[in-house]
Amino acid sequence: MAVQDGGQAVKVGIIGAGFIGRVHAAAARAAGARITRVADKDAESAAAGEPLLHAERASLSAAELIADDEVEVVHICTPNYLHASFAEQAVRAGKHVICEKPLATSAEDARRLTALAAEAGVVAAVPFIYRYYPTVREARARVSEGEAGELTMVHGSYLQDWLSSAEETNWRVDPALGGASRAFGDIGVHWVDIVEFTTGHRVTRLIARTATAFPERAGKAEGVRTEDAAVIMFETDRGATGSVVLSQVAIGRKNRLWFSIDGTEAAYVFDQEQPDTLWVGGRRGSQVIPRDPQALHPGAARYAILPAGHPQGYQDCFNAFIADCYSATRAGQPDGLPTFADGLRSALLTEAVVASAATQAWMEVPCK
Repeated sequence: MAVQDGGQAVKVGIIGAGFIGRVHAAAARAAGARITRVADKDAESAAAGEPLLHAERASLSAAELIADDEVEVVHICTPNYLHASFAEQAVRAGKHVICEKPLATSAEDARRLTALAAEAGVVAAVPFIYRYYPTVREARARVSEGEAGELTMVHGSYLQDWLSSAEETNWRVDPALGGASRAFGDIGVHWVDIVEFTTGHRVTRLIARTATAFPERAGKAEGVRTEDAAVIMFETDRGATGSVVLSQVAIGRKNRLWFSIDGTEAAYVFDQEQPDTLWVGGRRGSQVIPRDPQALHPGAARYAILPAGHPQGYQDCFNAFIADCYSATRAGQPDGLPTFADGLRSALLTEAVVASAATQAWMEVPCK
């Protein structure tokens, strides 16, 4: 459904015309927005991205796009090291901002941006889109209603294989471009966000071990300085214990974000590669709950846009997230919208993981 104000579609500009920029563009179009501008690393790349994103015009630079009156919402879809600078420029220009994670490669910058956005009164969001699976919302509703009893254990994994060869490389491997952490900073933050969102618990203390499967990668003469994998144990503010295994070199696993939330009365298991079902464990028997809008809690059914048996996936989650962002720019109040504050949360967790891996010690995770 189009998000409009007085008959006018939301006008957006997208900085970055790569894979994730195209995902943002598809979601923007699904929400009924106008993609008025696109920018990329240079004018030539922006021009090439214009038809791919179905943008009305290519901008010569990110600065030109941010300053353009034809842009209300700025989508930042660039390499990580550029996020904070572009986000600050957009907020100071009075624009709403949707910034890919990480919001910043340092907690200090993330904290500053969060405060700046709050002061400016703009919508400022970070795409933790796994929150938008209806089955995740269903687990959240059941936990919130006390069905699980007391949560005692939260555990799982996030496994990928796209870097499972020394011949594979990417700008994320370089800490100057991607940040000090890769496996945790890129995918681990998603796992923690979805688990904290679902349970209402917050990780307060952790210990991390990291591993590099390939010390050398093609085209990286200086060697690899970010982790391929990590194992993290943690404690939460409500007394639960947990662990997560993260890897970008797990052969055969494409995007397996999996969690188990174990309570004294029930348990819930979600698998992002099988997202249309939620496993619910009980003492006298377990069941698999389908993504059926007729049977889900209202907050979950809202995002179940297709009848049961018709698969929903990653792009559907992104579409729902972007639609909620645009609704918020029109004074809507969507439940569970991930904001810059959640981006700051992830930056604090990332710094704790990096410090723990370096010192082999438990680290406290500050609340803010």
